[in-house]
Parts: sequence; C-alpha cells; structure tokens
Amino acid sequence: MYSQKSTPSSVPSPVYGQPPPGPSYVAGVSASSLVSQTSWSSGLCDCCLDIPNCCITCWCPCVTFGQIAEIVDNGKTSCGFHGTLYALINVLSGCGCMYACFNRTKMRRQYGLPEVPSNDCCVHFCCGPCALCQEYRELQHQGFDLSIGWEGNIHRSTMTNIGVQIPPTALGGMSR
Repeated sequence: MYSQKSTPSSVPSPVYGQPPPGPSYVAGVSASSLVSQTSWSSGLCDCCLDIPNCCITCWCPCVTFGQIAEIVDNGKTSCGFHGTLYALINVLSGCGCMYACFNRTKMRRQYGLPEVPSNDCCVHFCCGPCALCQEYRELQHQGFDLSIGWEGNIHRSTMTNIGVQIPPTALGGMSR
C-alpha cells in the first residue's frame, strides 16, 4: 500500500473524518481526538485583537463572563445571573476563576477545542482576563454577537435563515 520510506510527494493528503495514516497515536493523543478537535481562533494573549472587550474584561470581568456563560449555557440562564454569581463568588472567596474554568471546559467540549496551553483551571487561575477575552473572541468567531445575548442570536439566525433582511438599527437621530 504505502512504501516504507515516505517522501513528501508520496504522503497521502488527510481525508476529513478519517485519521491520518501512520501510528494511531501522537504524543499520547489518539488520532480520533486529533481529527475531532479544532484549534482556537486566536491565542490566549491576543487581547490586542479586541481592545474594547479587553478593557471591559480587565475592569469588570463579570460582564464578559456573563455574556460568555449565557451563550455557552444556550440561554437557560441570563447573562445577568451568571455575571452576578461570578462577581459574588469573586468578592466572597476570590475564586471566581473556579466558576469560569468550569464554563471554559463546557465551551471547549461544545466546540471541540483543545485544552491549551494548560488545563482550564490553570488558565483561568493564572490568566483569567486573557482566558475570558479568548473565549469571547472564540464565540464571535463561531458567529455569535455576545452583546445581544442568546435570544437575540436565535432571532437573528432565524430571520437570516428564512431570507429576511435585517435592517441596520439607527441610533439617535431627530424626532418630533
């Protein structure tokens, strides 16, 4: 089938959904998990890609966390609930990062993202604001507008899928 010595021209290209040829594991990770996982759309320290969100996250991480958690939770609980709970846990125990790390794990599983650069709890404990910013950017990359919440995204998706053009909203302006 394949020659023992492979040159770059003789290596078959990978087929989506099938493990690559060769050993069934790479550095202790099975080939099936390599196929199912995608990479993060941005790095942990790429905060400069979204300065406004970075500033909000640094000064008030409960807002960003609440927006992320509402989307990850599929709208079962509101942004305000998650943000308030995060703030209370952080004020009372200083361990809001523990609540955030469980949410990151849930998000990673939903989107098949790898646990990099370290496990979720370590990432949130050492780089909490950066982790929240990365999660926010990832959900944006997945097509969500976190500022309108779960219901707003569902409505936008439904209107787009049935072919209705959503007009832009005009803010302010003159009125009588």
